[in-house]
Amino acid sequence: MKSTDVAVLEGVSRALSEADGYRLIFSEDDRSAIRRLEEVNVNLFLYDCCDEVPEDESALLRSRLAHTSCTRILLLDHEKVRSGHELANRTASYLFLFKPVEAMQLSLVAKRALEHAELSRRHRILSRELKLSLDDDIFHGVKESFVQGGYSQFERLVFLSPKMAELVSEAQMAAKTNMPVLIQGETGTGKELLARAIHFNSPRRKSAMLVQNCGGIAENVLHSELFGHVRGAFPGAISDRLGLFRAADGGTILLDEVSDISPQFQIALLRFLQEGEVKPLGSDTMLHSDVRIIAASNKRLERLVEKGSFRRDLYYRLRGFQLNVPSLAERPEDIPALTRFFVEKYAGVVGRHVLGITADALQRLEAYPFPGNVRELETEVQRMVAVAEQGGYIAIRHLSDKISKTPVYDRDKLPALTSEGSLKDIVERVERSVVERALDTYQWNQSKVAADLGLSRVGLANKIKRYDIQRKRRA
Repeated sequence: MKSTDVAVLEGVSRALSEADGYRLIFSEDDRSAIRRLEEVNVNLFLYDCCDEVPEDESALLRSRLAHTSCTRILLLDHEKVRSGHELANRTASYLFLFKPVEAMQLSLVAKRALEHAELSRRHRILSRELKLSLDDDIFHGVKESFVQGGYSQFERLVFLSPKMAELVSEAQMAAKTNMPVLIQGETGTGKELLARAIHFNSPRRKSAMLVQNCGGIAENVLHSELFGHVRGAFPGAISDRLGLFRAADGGTILLDEVSDISPQFQIALLRFLQEGEVKPLGSDTMLHSDVRIIAASNKRLERLVEKGSFRRDLYYRLRGFQLNVPSLAERPEDIPALTRFFVEKYAGVVGRHVLGITADALQRLEAYPFPGNVRELETEVQRMVAVAEQGGYIAIRHLSDKISKTPVYDRDKLPALTSEGSLKDIVERVERSVVERALDTYQWNQSKVAADLGLSRVGLANKIKRYDIQRKRRA
Protein backbone atom coordinates (compact mmCIF):
# COMPACT_ATOMS: atom_id res chain seq x y z
CA MET A 1 0.00 0.00 0.00
CA LYS A 2 1.16 3.56 -0.80
CA SER A 3 0.15 6.21 1.76
CA THR A 4 1.54 8.62 4.35
CA ASP A 5 -1.82 9.33 6.05
CA VAL A 6 -1.70 7.88 9.58
CA ALA A 7 -5.50 7.53 9.76
CA VAL A 8 -5.54 5.64 6.45
CA LEU A 9 -2.72 3.34 7.56
CA GLU A 10 -4.52 2.53 10.80
CA GLY A 11 -7.81 1.88 8.98
CA VAL A 12 -6.19 -0.43 6.45
CA SER A 13 -4.33 -2.30 9.21
CA ARG A 14 -7.64 -2.94 10.99
CA ALA A 15 -9.40 -4.04 7.81
CA LEU A 16 -6.68 -6.32 6.45
CA SER A 17 -5.08 -7.86 9.50
CA GLU A 18 -2.35 -10.46 9.31
CA ALA A 19 -4.54 -12.69 11.48
CA ASP A 20 -6.89 -12.99 8.48
CA GLY A 21 -4.06 -14.07 6.19
CA TYR A 22 -3.12 -10.68 4.71
CA ARG A 23 0.45 -9.45 4.56
CA LEU A 24 0.71 -5.67 4.45
CA ILE A 25 3.66 -3.76 3.04
CA PHE A 26 3.53 0.04 3.31
CA SER A 27 5.32 2.55 1.09
CA GLU A 28 5.58 6.27 1.81
CA ASP A 29 5.92 7.40 -1.82
CA ASP A 30 5.58 6.21 -5.42
CA ARG A 31 9.27 5.51 -5.85
CA SER A 32 9.41 3.07 -2.95
CA ALA A 33 6.08 1.56 -4.04
CA ILE A 34 7.51 0.84 -7.51
CA ARG A 35 10.51 -0.82 -5.87
CA ARG A 36 8.24 -2.99 -3.71
CA LEU A 37 6.19 -4.02 -6.76
CA GLU A 38 9.40 -5.28 -8.37
CA GLU A 39 10.54 -7.10 -5.25
CA VAL A 40 7.35 -8.75 -4.01
CA ASN A 41 4.46 -10.59 -5.64
CA VAL A 42 1.65 -8.09 -4.98
CA ASN A 43 -1.98 -9.21 -5.39
CA LEU A 44 -3.74 -6.06 -4.18
CA PHE A 45 -2.43 -2.49 -4.44
CA LEU A 46 -4.13 0.23 -2.35
CA TYR A 47 -3.20 3.69 -3.61
CA ASP A 48 -3.87 6.81 -1.55
CA CYS A 49 -4.38 9.72 -3.99
CA CYS A 50 -3.08 12.32 -1.57
CA ASP A 51 -0.84 14.25 -3.99
CA GLU A 52 -0.19 14.84 -7.67
CA VAL A 53 2.50 12.62 -9.18
CA PRO A 54 3.95 12.84 -12.74
CA GLU A 55 2.76 9.96 -14.89
CA ASP A 56 6.27 8.64 -15.51
CA GLU A 57 6.78 8.38 -11.72
CA SER A 58 3.34 6.97 -10.83
CA ALA A 59 3.37 3.57 -9.13
CA LEU A 60 -0.28 3.16 -10.11
CA LEU A 61 0.46 3.45 -13.83
CA ARG A 62 3.53 1.26 -13.47
CA SER A 63 1.45 -1.47 -11.82
CA ARG A 64 -1.01 -1.44 -14.72
CA LEU A 65 1.74 -1.81 -17.34
CA ALA A 66 4.16 -4.18 -15.64
CA HIS A 67 1.98 -6.00 -13.09
CA THR A 68 -1.25 -6.77 -14.88
CA SER A 69 -2.38 -9.42 -12.38
CA CYS A 70 -2.29 -6.89 -9.53
CA THR A 71 -5.70 -5.53 -8.52
CA ARG A 72 -5.75 -1.77 -7.85
CA ILE A 73 -8.03 0.14 -5.44
CA LEU A 74 -7.89 3.93 -5.07
CA LEU A 75 -8.52 5.85 -1.84
CA LEU A 76 -9.88 9.39 -2.42
CA ASP A 77 -11.01 12.50 -0.64
CA HIS A 78 -14.60 13.45 -1.56
CA GLU A 79 -13.49 16.63 -3.33
CA LYS A 80 -11.24 14.61 -5.68
CA VAL A 81 -13.98 12.40 -7.06
CA ARG A 82 -13.69 13.69 -10.65
CA SER A 83 -9.92 13.38 -10.91
CA GLY A 84 -10.07 10.06 -9.04
CA HIS A 85 -12.66 8.71 -11.47
CA GLU A 86 -10.44 9.64 -14.42
CA LEU A 87 -7.39 8.09 -12.75
CA ALA A 88 -9.26 4.86 -12.00
CA ASN A 89 -10.30 4.59 -15.65
CA ARG A 90 -6.83 5.35 -16.95
CA THR A 91 -5.16 2.76 -14.71
CA ALA A 92 -7.85 0.05 -15.05
CA SER A 93 -8.40 0.13 -11.29
CA TYR A 94 -10.99 -2.18 -9.75
CA LEU A 95 -12.79 0.70 -7.97
CA PHE A 96 -12.22 3.69 -5.68
CA LEU A 97 -13.24 4.29 -2.07
CA PHE A 98 -13.68 7.53 -0.16
CA LYS A 99 -11.73 8.45 2.95
CA PRO A 100 -11.91 8.07 5.90
CA VAL A 101 -11.47 4.33 5.40
CA GLU A 102 -14.26 2.17 6.80
CA ALA A 103 -12.61 -1.05 7.96
CA MET A 104 -15.61 -3.33 7.37
CA GLN A 105 -16.20 -1.90 3.89
CA LEU A 106 -12.56 -2.22 2.85
CA SER A 107 -12.37 -5.76 4.22
CA LEU A 108 -15.34 -6.85 2.09
CA VAL A 109 -14.17 -4.99 -1.01
CA ALA A 110 -10.65 -6.45 -0.77
CA LYS A 111 -12.03 -9.95 -0.42
CA ARG A 112 -14.30 -9.56 -3.47
CA ALA A 113 -11.53 -7.94 -5.52
CA LEU A 114 -9.14 -10.81 -4.85
CA GLU A 115 -11.86 -13.38 -5.62
CA HIS A 116 -12.56 -11.60 -8.93
CA ALA A 117 -8.84 -11.57 -9.81
CA GLU A 118 -8.53 -15.31 -9.13
CA LEU A 119 -11.61 -16.10 -11.24
CA SER A 120 -10.19 -14.01 -14.09
CA ARG A 121 -6.89 -15.88 -13.86
CA ARG A 122 -8.64 -19.24 -14.06
CA HIS A 123 -10.76 -18.02 -16.97
CA ARG A 124 -7.63 -17.06 -18.91
CA ILE A 125 -6.12 -20.49 -18.32
CA LEU A 126 -9.28 -22.34 -19.38
CA SER A 127 -9.67 -20.14 -22.46
CA ARG A 128 -6.12 -20.91 -23.54
CA GLU A 129 -6.55 -24.65 -22.90
CA LEU A 130 -9.72 -24.68 -25.00
CA LYS A 131 -7.96 -22.78 -27.77
CA LEU A 132 -5.01 -25.16 -27.68
CA SER A 133 -7.25 -28.22 -27.91
CA LEU A 134 -8.76 -26.89 -31.15
CA ASP A 135 -5.40 -26.26 -32.85
CA ASP A 136 -4.60 -29.85 -33.83
CA ASP A 137 -2.63 -28.74 -36.87
CA ILE A 138 -0.31 -26.70 -34.67
CA PHE A 139 -0.06 -29.15 -31.77
CA HIS A 140 -0.18 -32.41 -33.71
CA GLY A 141 0.92 -35.49 -31.81
CA VAL A 142 1.63 -33.67 -28.57
CA LYS A 143 -0.14 -35.10 -25.55
CA GLU A 144 0.60 -32.16 -23.25
CA SER A 145 -0.51 -28.64 -23.98
CA PHE A 146 1.57 -25.64 -23.06
CA VAL A 147 -0.87 -24.16 -20.57
CA GLN A 148 -1.82 -26.44 -17.72
CA GLY A 149 -3.41 -26.13 -14.32
CA GLY A 150 -0.95 -24.18 -12.25
CA TYR A 151 2.46 -23.84 -10.77
CA SER A 152 3.92 -23.05 -7.40
CA GLN A 153 5.16 -19.58 -6.58
CA PHE A 154 7.16 -18.18 -3.68
CA GLU A 155 7.05 -14.44 -4.28
CA ARG A 156 8.58 -14.19 -7.79
CA LEU A 157 10.13 -17.65 -7.82
CA VAL A 158 8.08 -19.85 -10.18
CA PHE A 159 8.59 -23.61 -10.17
CA LEU A 160 7.15 -27.10 -10.59
CA SER A 161 10.21 -29.22 -9.84
CA PRO A 162 10.67 -31.17 -6.59
CA LYS A 163 14.16 -29.65 -6.22
CA MET A 164 12.77 -26.12 -6.11
CA ALA A 165 9.88 -27.17 -3.88
CA GLU A 166 12.38 -28.56 -1.36
CA LEU A 167 14.49 -25.39 -1.61
CA VAL A 168 11.47 -23.14 -1.02
CA SER A 169 10.41 -25.23 1.96
CA GLU A 170 13.85 -24.66 3.52
CA ALA A 171 13.69 -20.94 2.64
CA GLN A 172 10.31 -20.60 4.36
CA MET A 173 11.75 -22.17 7.51
CA ALA A 174 14.76 -19.84 7.32
CA ALA A 175 12.46 -16.82 6.92
CA LYS A 176 10.88 -17.44 10.32
CA THR A 177 14.24 -17.10 12.08
CA ASN A 178 16.82 -14.34 12.46
CA MET A 179 19.74 -16.60 11.52
CA PRO A 180 22.12 -15.70 8.68
CA VAL A 181 21.43 -17.37 5.34
CA LEU A 182 23.96 -18.44 2.71
CA ILE A 183 22.55 -18.78 -0.82
CA GLN A 184 24.74 -20.45 -3.44
CA GLY A 185 24.05 -21.04 -7.11
CA GLU A 186 25.11 -20.22 -10.64
CA THR A 187 24.67 -16.74 -12.09
CA GLY A 188 21.08 -16.10 -13.18
CA THR A 189 19.41 -18.75 -11.02
CA GLY A 190 17.50 -16.23 -8.89
CA LYS A 191 19.58 -15.91 -5.72
CA GLU A 192 18.54 -12.30 -5.12
CA LEU A 193 14.87 -13.14 -5.70
CA LEU A 194 15.15 -15.90 -3.10
CA ALA A 195 16.81 -13.50 -0.65
CA ARG A 196 14.02 -10.94 -1.11
CA ALA A 197 11.41 -13.65 -0.66
CA ILE A 198 13.03 -14.65 2.64
CA HIS A 199 13.09 -11.03 3.84
CA PHE A 200 9.48 -10.28 2.91
CA ASN A 201 8.28 -13.45 4.63
CA SER A 202 10.26 -12.74 7.80
CA PRO A 203 9.44 -10.71 10.93
CA ARG A 204 11.76 -8.01 9.52
CA ARG A 205 9.63 -7.37 6.41
CA LYS A 206 8.45 -3.95 7.65
CA SER A 207 12.07 -2.74 7.74
CA ALA A 208 14.39 -2.16 4.81
CA MET A 209 16.26 -4.73 2.80
CA LEU A 210 19.41 -3.30 1.23
CA VAL A 211 21.75 -4.95 -1.28
CA GLN A 212 25.52 -4.61 -1.61
CA ASN A 213 27.48 -6.34 -4.37
CA CYS A 214 30.91 -7.20 -2.98
CA GLY A 215 32.49 -8.17 -6.28
CA GLY A 216 35.19 -5.99 -7.81
CA ILE A 217 35.09 -3.34 -5.05
CA ALA A 218 38.17 -2.07 -3.23
CA GLU A 219 38.30 -3.04 0.44
CA ASN A 220 38.19 0.53 1.81
CA VAL A 221 35.25 1.41 -0.46
CA LEU A 222 33.31 -1.68 0.63
CA HIS A 223 34.08 -0.91 4.28
CA SER A 224 32.75 2.62 3.80
CA GLU A 225 29.61 1.37 2.02
CA LEU A 226 28.72 -1.06 4.81
CA PHE A 227 30.18 0.42 8.00
CA GLY A 228 30.10 4.10 6.99
CA HIS A 229 32.73 6.78 7.57
CA VAL A 230 33.16 10.17 9.18
CA ARG A 231 34.16 13.37 7.49
CA GLY A 232 37.89 13.49 6.75
CA ALA A 233 38.42 9.75 7.19
CA PHE A 234 40.14 9.62 3.80
CA PRO A 235 40.70 12.00 0.86
CA GLY A 236 37.33 12.85 -0.66
CA ALA A 237 35.29 12.10 2.49
CA ILE A 238 33.66 15.53 2.65
CA SER A 239 30.75 14.44 4.86
CA ASP A 240 29.70 11.64 7.21
CA ARG A 241 28.29 8.45 5.68
CA LEU A 242 25.82 6.31 7.65
CA GLY A 243 26.67 2.96 6.06
CA LEU A 244 24.26 0.21 5.02
CA PHE A 245 24.54 -1.74 8.29
CA ARG A 246 23.14 1.19 10.25
CA ALA A 247 20.74 2.30 7.50
CA ALA A 248 19.15 -1.18 7.51
CA ASP A 249 18.96 -1.44 11.32
CA GLY A 250 16.11 -3.84 12.11
CA GLY A 251 16.06 -5.12 8.54
CA THR A 252 18.14 -7.24 6.18
CA ILE A 253 21.37 -6.82 4.20
CA LEU A 254 22.09 -8.97 1.14
CA LEU A 255 25.82 -9.32 0.51
CA ASP A 256 26.04 -10.50 -3.10
CA GLU A 257 29.21 -12.20 -4.35
CA VAL A 258 30.45 -12.47 -0.77
CA SER A 259 33.17 -14.88 -1.95
CA ASP A 260 35.09 -11.92 -3.40
CA ILE A 261 35.73 -10.03 -0.14
CA SER A 262 39.34 -9.66 1.01
CA PRO A 263 40.82 -11.60 3.98
CA GLN A 264 41.00 -8.35 5.98
CA PHE A 265 37.36 -7.52 5.36
CA GLN A 266 36.40 -11.09 6.28
CA ILE A 267 37.66 -10.33 9.79
CA ALA A 268 35.52 -7.16 10.03
CA LEU A 269 32.44 -9.01 8.76
CA LEU A 270 33.00 -11.85 11.21
CA ARG A 271 33.21 -9.34 14.07
CA PHE A 272 29.93 -7.77 12.97
CA LEU A 273 28.19 -11.15 12.79
CA GLN A 274 29.42 -12.03 16.29
CA GLU A 275 28.79 -8.76 18.11
CA GLY A 276 26.76 -6.50 15.80
CA GLU A 277 29.48 -3.85 16.17
CA VAL A 278 29.79 -1.06 13.61
CA LYS A 279 32.85 1.19 13.67
CA PRO A 280 32.78 3.80 10.86
CA LEU A 281 36.05 4.59 9.12
CA GLY A 282 37.90 7.39 10.91
CA SER A 283 35.75 7.14 14.04
CA ASP A 284 36.68 6.08 17.57
CA THR A 285 33.07 5.35 18.46
CA MET A 286 31.76 1.78 18.46
CA LEU A 287 28.09 1.57 17.42
CA HIS A 288 25.69 -1.36 17.17
CA SER A 289 23.19 -2.47 14.56
CA ASP A 290 20.62 -5.28 14.47
CA VAL A 291 20.78 -6.53 10.89
CA ARG A 292 20.16 -9.95 9.42
CA ILE A 293 22.82 -11.00 6.90
CA ILE A 294 21.93 -12.96 3.77
CA ALA A 295 25.04 -13.82 1.76
CA ALA A 296 24.96 -14.94 -1.88
CA SER A 297 27.71 -16.45 -4.01
CA ASN A 298 28.06 -18.12 -7.40
CA LYS A 299 31.14 -19.92 -6.05
CA ARG A 300 31.04 -22.75 -3.55
CA LEU A 301 32.38 -21.28 -0.31
CA GLU A 302 33.27 -24.69 1.10
CA ARG A 303 35.75 -25.15 -1.75
CA LEU A 304 37.26 -21.73 -1.06
CA VAL A 305 37.58 -22.72 2.61
CA GLU A 306 39.46 -25.88 1.60
CA LYS A 307 41.80 -23.76 -0.54
CA GLY A 308 42.39 -21.37 2.36
CA SER A 309 41.05 -18.26 0.59
CA PHE A 310 37.93 -17.94 2.78
CA ARG A 311 37.86 -18.07 6.57
CA ARG A 312 36.35 -21.25 7.96
CA ASP A 313 34.86 -19.52 11.01
CA LEU A 314 33.19 -16.87 8.81
CA TYR A 315 31.81 -19.59 6.54
CA TYR A 316 30.18 -21.35 9.50
CA ARG A 317 28.80 -18.03 10.74
CA LEU A 318 27.22 -17.24 7.37
CA ARG A 319 25.66 -20.66 6.86
CA GLY A 320 23.05 -20.55 9.59
CA PHE A 321 20.88 -21.84 6.75
CA GLN A 322 22.56 -22.91 3.52
CA LEU A 323 20.39 -22.86 0.39
CA ASN A 324 21.77 -24.18 -2.89
CA VAL A 325 19.76 -22.96 -5.88
CA PRO A 326 19.80 -25.56 -8.69
CA SER A 327 20.64 -24.48 -12.22
CA LEU A 328 17.89 -24.49 -14.83
CA ALA A 329 19.58 -27.46 -16.52
CA GLU A 330 19.00 -29.44 -13.31
CA ARG A 331 15.27 -28.67 -13.34
CA PRO A 332 14.06 -28.60 -16.96
CA GLU A 333 10.52 -29.36 -15.79
CA ASP A 334 10.38 -25.74 -14.59
CA ILE A 335 10.93 -24.35 -18.10
CA PRO A 336 7.25 -24.57 -19.25
CA ALA A 337 6.00 -22.90 -16.06
CA LEU A 338 8.62 -20.16 -16.23
CA THR A 339 7.94 -19.63 -19.93
CA ARG A 340 4.23 -19.18 -19.31
CA PHE A 341 4.90 -16.79 -16.43
CA PHE A 342 7.24 -14.64 -18.53
CA VAL A 343 4.90 -14.69 -21.55
CA GLU A 344 2.07 -13.30 -19.41
CA LYS A 345 4.39 -10.78 -17.78
CA TYR A 346 5.87 -9.31 -20.95
CA ALA A 347 2.70 -9.56 -23.02
CA GLY A 348 1.15 -7.23 -20.44
CA VAL A 349 4.12 -4.86 -20.54
CA VAL A 350 4.08 -4.39 -24.32
CA GLY A 351 0.29 -4.64 -24.64
CA ARG A 352 0.50 -7.69 -26.92
CA HIS A 353 -2.10 -10.48 -26.92
CA VAL A 354 -0.18 -13.77 -27.13
CA LEU A 355 -2.20 -16.99 -26.89
CA GLY A 356 0.69 -19.23 -25.92
CA ILE A 357 3.62 -21.15 -27.34
CA THR A 358 3.56 -24.09 -29.73
CA ALA A 359 4.67 -27.51 -28.53
CA ASP A 360 7.57 -27.60 -31.00
CA ALA A 361 8.94 -24.29 -29.70
CA LEU A 362 8.52 -25.43 -26.10
CA GLN A 363 10.42 -28.65 -26.84
CA ARG A 364 13.32 -26.60 -28.16
CA LEU A 365 13.33 -24.51 -24.98
CA GLU A 366 13.30 -27.64 -22.81
CA ALA A 367 16.16 -29.18 -24.80
CA TYR A 368 18.38 -26.07 -24.63
CA PRO A 369 20.84 -26.13 -21.66
CA PHE A 370 20.45 -22.39 -20.76
CA PRO A 371 23.94 -21.62 -19.42
CA GLY A 372 22.58 -18.23 -18.31
CA ASN A 373 19.82 -19.99 -16.35
CA VAL A 374 16.48 -18.29 -15.61
CA ARG A 375 17.82 -14.85 -16.53
CA GLU A 376 18.66 -16.09 -20.03
CA LEU A 377 15.24 -17.73 -20.39
CA GLU A 378 13.50 -14.51 -19.31
CA THR A 379 15.42 -12.49 -21.89
CA GLU A 380 14.58 -15.03 -24.59
CA VAL A 381 10.87 -14.97 -23.77
CA GLN A 382 10.84 -11.17 -23.65
CA ARG A 383 12.30 -11.09 -27.17
CA MET A 384 9.86 -13.75 -28.43
CA VAL A 385 6.86 -11.84 -27.13
CA ALA A 386 8.10 -8.68 -28.82
CA VAL A 387 8.37 -10.35 -32.25
CA ALA A 388 5.29 -12.61 -32.06
CA GLU A 389 2.20 -11.74 -34.06
CA GLN A 390 -0.71 -10.06 -32.27
CA GLY A 391 -3.25 -12.67 -31.22
CA GLY A 392 -1.01 -15.56 -32.30
CA TYR A 393 1.29 -18.19 -30.87
CA ILE A 394 5.01 -18.11 -30.25
CA ALA A 395 6.49 -20.63 -32.72
CA ILE A 396 9.91 -21.97 -33.66
CA ARG A 397 10.44 -19.08 -36.10
CA HIS A 398 10.30 -16.66 -33.16
CA LEU A 399 13.13 -18.42 -31.25
CA SER A 400 16.71 -17.22 -31.47
CA ASP A 401 18.93 -19.32 -33.77
CA LYS A 402 20.87 -21.02 -31.00
CA ILE A 403 17.64 -22.37 -29.47
CA SER A 404 15.68 -23.12 -32.67
CA LYS A 405 18.57 -25.30 -33.88
CA THR A 406 18.80 -27.25 -30.62
CA PRO A 407 18.25 -30.98 -31.41
CA VAL A 408 15.34 -32.69 -29.66
CA TYR A 409 15.77 -36.37 -28.89
CA ASP A 410 13.01 -38.92 -28.43
CA ARG A 411 14.06 -40.98 -25.44
CA ASP A 412 11.65 -43.80 -26.32
CA LYS A 413 13.63 -44.66 -29.47
CA LEU A 414 17.25 -45.52 -30.02
CA PRO A 415 19.10 -43.19 -32.40
CA ALA A 416 19.54 -44.42 -35.96
CA LEU A 417 22.91 -46.01 -36.62
CA THR A 418 24.05 -43.56 -39.27
CA SER A 419 27.60 -42.99 -40.37
CA GLU A 420 27.53 -39.36 -39.17
CA GLY A 421 30.44 -38.71 -36.83
CA SER A 422 33.15 -41.05 -35.64
CA LEU A 423 32.60 -44.54 -34.29
CA LYS A 424 33.08 -43.12 -30.79
CA ASP A 425 30.27 -40.57 -31.40
CA ILE A 426 27.88 -43.27 -32.67
CA VAL A 427 28.61 -45.56 -29.69
CA GLU A 428 28.10 -42.70 -27.22
CA ARG A 429 24.74 -41.80 -28.79
CA VAL A 430 23.56 -45.39 -28.45
CA GLU A 431 24.92 -45.72 -24.91
CA ARG A 432 23.21 -42.50 -23.79
CA SER A 433 19.90 -43.63 -25.26
CA VAL A 434 20.13 -47.07 -23.59
CA VAL A 435 20.87 -45.53 -20.20
CA GLU A 436 18.03 -42.97 -20.56
CA ARG A 437 15.51 -45.66 -21.54
CA ALA A 438 16.54 -47.89 -18.63
CA LEU A 439 16.25 -45.00 -16.16
CA ASP A 440 12.77 -44.17 -17.44
CA THR A 441 11.73 -47.84 -17.34
CA TYR A 442 12.75 -48.24 -13.70
CA GLN A 443 11.58 -44.72 -12.75
CA TRP A 444 15.14 -43.72 -11.88
CA ASN A 445 15.70 -46.54 -9.39
CA GLN A 446 19.44 -46.53 -9.96
CA SER A 447 20.06 -49.83 -8.15
CA LYS A 448 17.75 -51.70 -10.54
CA VAL A 449 19.12 -49.84 -13.58
CA ALA A 450 22.72 -50.67 -12.63
CA ALA A 451 21.83 -54.34 -12.12
CA ASP A 452 19.95 -54.48 -15.44
CA LEU A 453 22.83 -52.91 -17.40
CA GLY A 454 25.56 -54.80 -15.57
CA LEU A 455 27.06 -51.63 -14.08
CA SER A 456 28.05 -50.59 -10.59
CA ARG A 457 26.09 -47.72 -9.04
CA VAL A 458 29.20 -45.56 -9.29
CA GLY A 459 29.60 -46.45 -12.96
CA LEU A 460 25.96 -45.61 -13.65
CA ALA A 461 26.26 -42.29 -11.77
CA ASN A 462 29.32 -41.39 -13.85
CA LYS A 463 27.43 -42.05 -17.09
CA ILE A 464 24.46 -39.94 -15.93
CA LYS A 465 26.83 -37.11 -15.13
CA ARG A 466 28.88 -37.57 -18.33
CA TYR A 467 25.85 -37.41 -20.62
CA ASP A 468 24.02 -34.83 -18.42
CA ILE A 469 20.88 -37.01 -18.34
CA GLN A 470 17.90 -35.28 -16.73
CA ARG A 471 14.80 -36.93 -15.38
CA LYS A 472 11.77 -36.54 -17.64
CA ARG A 473 8.87 -34.41 -16.42
CA ARG A 474 5.78 -36.47 -15.72
CA ALA A 475 2.26 -35.34 -16.62
